[in-house]
Amino acid sequence: MFFFIGGITPKLKKLSEQPLVCPRCGRNSLFQVKIDHYLNLFFIPVARIKSSSPFYLCENCGWESPEPSGRFDSASFDQSQSPSGKNVCQFCGRLVDKDFYYCPYCGHPLK
Repeated sequence: MFFFIGGITPKLKKLSEQPLVCPRCGRNSLFQVKIDHYLNLFFIPVARIKSSSPFYLCENCGWESPEPSGRFDSASFDQSQSPSGKNVCQFCGRLVDKDFYYCPYCGHPLK
């Protein structure tokens, strides 16, 4: 009896090593990436099937865009207020509602 184990899996590849400032959360975690789909046989990638066009992805908040429009430099960006009107925790960098006194993710007090 013969079993065939295979499939197509996506793989995220970073194209830039130097992070940019994310316009949504204000952290230095915006990278240019692309997603390649590979044919796997017995969990070993054999051939690249499909490749996407490059886009920008923030590792902190998950914001993605085809271009880094609206970038902020870190000197002029207020870390406590994000462009979407929500607060950004200065300890973990996640977006929280502006009515919160404590961050629900890390527990630190907010301003």
